Amino acid sequence: MGKKKLDVMAKEREVFINGEVDKDGNVIVPGCVRGGIDEKSANKIFDEMAEFAKYAFNKSHAACYAVVAYQTAYLKAYYPEEFMAATLNSFLGNLDKVPDYIDECKRLNIEILKPDVNKSYTKFTVNDGKIRFGLGSIKNVGVAIVENIVKERQENGDYKDFTDFCERTKDLGVNKKCVESFIKAGCFSEFEQTRNTLLASFEGILDTIQNENKKAFDGQVTMFDLGGGEENLSEIKYNFIQKEELSQKELLSMEKEMLGIYLSGHPLEKIREKIAIQSTINTMQMRQIQENIDNQEVKLPYKDGQNIKYAGIITSVKKKYTKNNKLMAFVSIEDLYGTAEIILFESAYQNSSNSLIEENIVVVDGRLSIREDDDVKIVANKIVDFGEKKRQVLQLNITNLEESQKAKLRGAIKFFMGDKNNMQVQIIANEEIKPCGAIYLNEQILKEFEEVIGKENVILKEI
Repeated sequence: MGKKKLDVMAKEREVFINGEVDKDGNVIVPGCVRGGIDEKSANKIFDEMAEFAKYAFNKSHAACYAVVAYQTAYLKAYYPEEFMAATLNSFLGNLDKVPDYIDECKRLNIEILKPDVNKSYTKFTVNDGKIRFGLGSIKNVGVAIVENIVKERQENGDYKDFTDFCERTKDLGVNKKCVESFIKAGCFSEFEQTRNTLLASFEGILDTIQNENKKAFDGQVTMFDLGGGEENLSEIKYNFIQKEELSQKELLSMEKEMLGIYLSGHPLEKIREKIAIQSTINTMQMRQIQENIDNQEVKLPYKDGQNIKYAGIITSVKKKYTKNNKLMAFVSIEDLYGTAEIILFESAYQNSSNSLIEENIVVVDGRLSIREDDDVKIVANKIVDFGEKKRQVLQLNITNLEESQKAKLRGAIKFFMGDKNNMQVQIIANEEIKPCGAIYLNEQILKEFEEVIGKENVILKEI
């Protein structure tokens, strides 16, 4: 009953009232009628149970929830940085949720700091009112290794530079893959070398350290041991291949690869408003649909098969052939709130192939696929490169309308009211144009407005 699956409930109603027998006529469930309860009363009892299922909740359980809700609300209000850090730590194994909470941190004006070998710990921590990303959340880095790195830092002081880090962690299980991941994640940004320089140099430096260890173990003496001092020794001993820093796009791409999110920026941040104009749904809204898919009490603004527009950056493209030997593709596209899966069948793939390039910013024209047993997806009609588009507004001319038409129009606007990301509405009265909020608009709703005030008084205008 909690799932509100009507077909299942209808079957259970029949079993509840009249019982159930097997193919041989043996009674499996007696039912109310066999127990002496008339059908009308049995139906009434079932209806009461179904109605109660809408809000049924164990009182002691509800009390516990209320206490926890009060405590967490208090913590978020008075200790927002600590609260959000703890919340982020609780989702370390589920990076799909992290962007939502990163966005909430931005809303609360809490800065998220990049991971740093001298300032980060294993998990997210609070640092001067800001949240520092944990080293344990970086890909290819084990928690045990991070704890060893942090322990070494606490016992013997901060790492002075990149080579100092490599020398001091050589026996802590820190391998080349781990160091490369730290570089890509920006953990050495406080040191003087560019990320590109470190990527070009780290393998040679680690090999040099390994060779020095081997020589020391064998009792060999190198010319460095005879130098009489350590001044500028690391510059002589280690060879840094100097390179200019990578582009912002490349740095963000590496950050996303290692952390699972864009932390120091987002390729779409600069065009956030343009995306809002050109799209009608985002990943956060798709997750809300998924979370409420079984709850018939929640009225969703979207439905299965509805035409939508979705904008984001392509993160992966996977092609495959169907049983009929037709080409199709599954494309992952990320917006500012997460990643959505886009399905392209053969004709849509052929129409969109030129735009299907990883890290390309695109707009998807398609329809929603909402299923109880699957994640919400988008079936694309076409995917095109993202470009500037003039904004549309809906103008409603009320100059010559009767009062009854105006009343119906006010009701329609109120019923379809949306937010700033939806279609903006302007009212025209005697050549004076006034803004009138925003509404959710599709072809069917547009026709309803035309029926209320006449097609000639409904104008879609680009501005």
